[in-house]
Amino acid sequence: MICLLSIAFAFVTKTSAQDPFSTAKDTNNHSVPFYSPVRAPALPLAVRSPYTSAWVSTVNNGTLNSNGAIFWNGDSLGWEGIITIDGMSYEYFGTGMSGLPLMKEITKAVPHSVSYDSEYTNFSLDAGPIRVTARFFSPVLPKDLCKTSVPLSYFEASFESMDGAPHDVQLYSDVNGRWVTNEGHKPLNWNLYRSSTPVNGAGNSTDSSDTVYNWLVKEQNPFPFGENNDHPQWGNLSYATSPGTAKKFTFQSGHSTEIRYRFVTERSLNNSVDPQFRGQAEAARWDAQLRADIASYYTVNAAMIYSNSTPQPPPPYANASQAVYTNGTDQFGQPYIFDPTTAYGFLTPDGVRGIAVPDVSEANSYYAILALSSRQTMGGYAMAVSPTNSSQPLVFQKEISSNGNINTVDVIFPAMPFFMYANPELFRMVLDPIFEIQEGGFYPNGYSIHDLGSRFPNATGHVEGNDEPMPVEESGNMILMAYAYYKFSGNKEYMVKHYPILKQFAQYLIDFSLIPEHQLSTDDFAGQLTNQTNLAIKGIVALDAISKVAEVLSQADDASRYLDISTKYFEAWTHFAIDPSSNHTLLSYQHRASWGLLYNIYPSLLLNLTVIPQSIFKMQSEWYPKVSQIYGVPLDSRHHYTKSDWQLWAAASSLPSTRRLFVNAIAYWLNHTSTDRAFTDWYETVGTGGYPEGGSTFIARPVAGGHFSLLALWKAGMDKALMGNGTWGWKQSTAA
Repeated sequence: MICLLSIAFAFVTKTSAQDPFSTAKDTNNHSVPFYSPVRAPALPLAVRSPYTSAWVSTVNNGTLNSNGAIFWNGDSLGWEGIITIDGMSYEYFGTGMSGLPLMKEITKAVPHSVSYDSEYTNFSLDAGPIRVTARFFSPVLPKDLCKTSVPLSYFEASFESMDGAPHDVQLYSDVNGRWVTNEGHKPLNWNLYRSSTPVNGAGNSTDSSDTVYNWLVKEQNPFPFGENNDHPQWGNLSYATSPGTAKKFTFQSGHSTEIRYRFVTERSLNNSVDPQFRGQAEAARWDAQLRADIASYYTVNAAMIYSNSTPQPPPPYANASQAVYTNGTDQFGQPYIFDPTTAYGFLTPDGVRGIAVPDVSEANSYYAILALSSRQTMGGYAMAVSPTNSSQPLVFQKEISSNGNINTVDVIFPAMPFFMYANPELFRMVLDPIFEIQEGGFYPNGYSIHDLGSRFPNATGHVEGNDEPMPVEESGNMILMAYAYYKFSGNKEYMVKHYPILKQFAQYLIDFSLIPEHQLSTDDFAGQLTNQTNLAIKGIVALDAISKVAEVLSQADDASRYLDISTKYFEAWTHFAIDPSSNHTLLSYQHRASWGLLYNIYPSLLLNLTVIPQSIFKMQSEWYPKVSQIYGVPLDSRHHYTKSDWQLWAAASSLPSTRRLFVNAIAYWLNHTSTDRAFTDWYETVGTGGYPEGGSTFIARPVAGGHFSLLALWKAGMDKALMGNGTWGWKQSTAA
């Protein structure tokens, strides 16, 4: 049995101009919607937690009624929407009508446009004389802990007459039991409530427009804190609505095919979602602030201009097909060459250096990335009451799609920029359980723990010390994250409380960070590598950070000692880690001609540390364009794949022209990639920009918080600009 909800709506009479993009066709002559700001590989529908994570893929130029709703891992979620107009039924959401018999009264709505921002995803489709719009709203409220703790998303359907004539309209929507369990044989309990009163019959004609009807669905035999293929085996689903202005309101539970058939033939199951739901205007401030902050960042941090002519406004991204480029000049007057038969993308005329995608705005590209990343980042976390202090909630992260660990330190670390920009206190709540486990004596090793349990949502720890070993990686991460929280919050007491264990981690870094030998880094999918340059610099930067912690706590001897060691280690590191050509750092010590993204120098900027000189940032910034591909810079010289989070950490550590190359390349990849799920952070920079061959598939991971690297710098007042005399320099600015 499958739980469904159906509600009717009244007709409206409105007019609107036809959009020319609604006539676009793909190579198979199928209607193609116009995507804005880019054609992301998948778009969020309801994304609020590891279990409330519904998406729609855009593979094959698909949209809401051709690909249907899926869980983040690709499993189907039953979510259906039908609009009936003057007796003709159009499927505008989902693909469930394919299960009905062939009927002349049934057809598909024609895709028109798709757009998204950081909280909304909007789909417009044409259903005969009516344009129907489905809006999906998952609020991003990192400063509102109460609303953040409730994984509530909103779906709103509206419509307007395109011919100026009145029409008789009914709307239908349903969800099914796959939201509760992906195991079809499991029995479910579902109950309908009118406000708080159970309902077992027809709707009350005396209902007010804001009366709440709510389906509550759960397993008959739940397995608390259990998972099956990443789906929960516990908890419940609420699917609620109000009659709004509908003339008739009905509901029903049962088999999906039967209920949909009844609606199409009798039009007695009708739905309307009250568009004036609470909390919308608060949440709108997030997206408005995000847009404003991006605009402010780029006002003072524009990419360099190569000509004296006024830059021309760039056109939008090409939609649904690969753009055709020829040799020419970009919007800033930079000549470029482009050969589609190579993987190198856009190059300077000498063919040596990559440049940014020539005809798009970096600010628009960055917004396109962050608008997708906001919900995905927050959707990786769940809030819980602390067992020891009910006034201080704890926040737990699921390592979505990689292995499901809970509060994985090196997965929290790349997401750090989002929290520094959005709400450092939420970040503290993620760190608190990690400190609590280790300071409580539940982890035997002298270095930092890797995670709090091998499977979310069970924080069972690793009392035997048998977690995946990343000693330098995680010890450095914990020091850097704790100090970042202090820098952005000013909470000195937090440093006092955790200084002893931070010193313990620092001692491990003193012993092993300069020569890390055969250790795993966060990029464990690439395997172990002896003396990784990027891993070593993380430990060195972390020692610089703890010297600043010691200063804050008036521990002068400690501060001097840590800074002295960090400085000496860095001097030795330069002899091991820089290629003899002095053009770039190596992937691993003394591995001639190797290279990689040196993303672990970003925290040095974010935290205004001093151990790394400007020359390192400048050298790396000038190197990345020499090894870039069409979809960005590979993670290292061993492969063509890359990581989007680390690319944007490297972008934030680079000169404006190199930063623009990174940002535009990621947005260009989003618009053209062959991947078909939620924003993956691990993909190929060549070919079709697909998933790496022979490896895991990273989907919907909260490391997307790392994409906020530029805004976190701006928030800290440590964003950078190319100085007027053409030299590399730093600029402090004031962030709102």
